[in-house]
Amino acid sequence: MTDEQTAEGDGRPPGIRITGVDHLVLTVADVERTVDFYRRALGMRPVTFGDGRRALAFGPSKINLHRAGREIRPHAARPVPGSADLCLVTDVSQDRVRAHLDACGVPVEQGPVPRTGALAPVTSTYLRDPDGNLIEVSTYDQAR
Repeated sequence: MTDEQTAEGDGRPPGIRITGVDHLVLTVADVERTVDFYRRALGMRPVTFGDGRRALAFGPSKINLHRAGREIRPHAARPVPGSADLCLVTDVSQDRVRAHLDACGVPVEQGPVPRTGALAPVTSTYLRDPDGNLIEVSTYDQAR
């Protein structure tokens, strides 16, 4: 069986198979304010690429940043700051997540609370970035 075929009875039609996320795009009011927040509060690595575009790298992925009103084409149909809801995974305890956010002066909206992750149960803490995007920081439970 090739990658383009599926195992009989697995419920997926033959065709492409998505294996991960390379990048996401956030439309933001202030790129540098966003870079500072994600670097300081969430440990992401600022990246400059192309003709001065900015991104936030983490693990094997990144978040590209578009300034509201100056989006790079093609872009979302309605690119609006504050409309995202992202779940990010960490390998540190939720106690450490909470302590770090408190030390950075980042208000916690909810958590730690149990949730259902893509691979297994998680414990999550919710916060908002400077544009009001909801950011969930999750740790997979140990029984994974």
